Amino acid sequence: MYDSVVIGGGPAGSKAAELLAKDFDVLVMEEHASSGTPAGCAGLITDEVLRMSGVRPDVHNRLYGANVFFPCGEKITVRSDWAKANVVDRTELDELMAGKAMDAGAEYRFDCKYTDHQITDRVIVNPSGEKAECSLLIGADGHSSKVAMSMGFDNSPKEYLRGFQMDIRKRYDEDDMINLRLGSEIAPGFFSWEIPYGDNVRVGLCTSWSAGYPYDYMKKLLKAAGLENSEVLQTYAGKIPIGGRPKSYGNRTLLIGDAAGQVKPVSGGGLYPAFKSAGPLKDVALDAFYKNDFSESNLSKYDKMWKKSAGKELKNGYFLRKMFVKFGDGDLDRACRIASQESVRSILDDIDLDSPSKVVSKMRIRDMMKFIPVLMRVIL
Repeated sequence: MYDSVVIGGGPAGSKAAELLAKDFDVLVMEEHASSGTPAGCAGLITDEVLRMSGVRPDVHNRLYGANVFFPCGEKITVRSDWAKANVVDRTELDELMAGKAMDAGAEYRFDCKYTDHQITDRVIVNPSGEKAECSLLIGADGHSSKVAMSMGFDNSPKEYLRGFQMDIRKRYDEDDMINLRLGSEIAPGFFSWEIPYGDNVRVGLCTSWSAGYPYDYMKKLLKAAGLENSEVLQTYAGKIPIGGRPKSYGNRTLLIGDAAGQVKPVSGGGLYPAFKSAGPLKDVALDAFYKNDFSESNLSKYDKMWKKSAGKELKNGYFLRKMFVKFGDGDLDRACRIASQESVRSILDDIDLDSPSKVVSKMRIRDMMKFIPVLMRVIL
């Protein structure tokens, strides 16, 4: 019998396994042949997220700013003297994090797909292979978490985004900037991206679920980016849960990462909030083992602890998202004209991608007032 079984060997599951394996017997069940496959992420992470990961994957590029294109064709350029993000190979990052968890003592079973579990005086986990028993189950099984949905009520996230991405052979002259595009023609309900790295560019977009399949918008994006005739190296598709889930804990169960809805609503990134939540998960697990109390009421403190650490940004970010999805193309263009003013744009130069909603608090009252007519038009 194991102390804990972690479902999912991605970054969130491996970070949780690494921390728990220092004190407990931990088994990680990963449904794929290795961690990090299939890839489904833009691979854009900050220096802080790299530090929190505890590993050092190769950095293919460092980005210092962004060109943001609006429906009217105008753009805003934001740039800083410090690198806002790194382009890494997410497969390598996942593999290295799994390796570090193994070094800490965690056992991994690959090609081991979780199906369900039963809870008695322990947890009996039923995978595609040999079953396992444990005291505490950790759900780190991603956006469509079966562990989250097994809790006996509707534990769905507030919203899903659909995403589609391609790696394309193309060298950008301005290779230290990311291009972002807004508007209903290319990325309704979210945005698109072009991320240069060496002789290639990673181009993709996300849309609101109601907008349909993002692949349908790729043709317009590729044309806008001048990539319609370029060689496609590989494609990715997936979905992103945003807005959080009703609960991240249950009887003998904790959730982390996308499984817990720990995803930034403004950018769709999940590594930073997942890593911020790993410490609280370990502390609650230690307490549960010390007390031999894995009840839902005892584990409920995890929800409060991780939200104290990472929840404010997710809450503020989802408020901004709810406003954003009400913007039509004309509203976005009006916002562009306001944001182009130097007093506003200079604040955007220093935006922190791990806490993007904080940019609002840095604006002066008179600058925020400029957005009031646009916001009122959207609200009314």
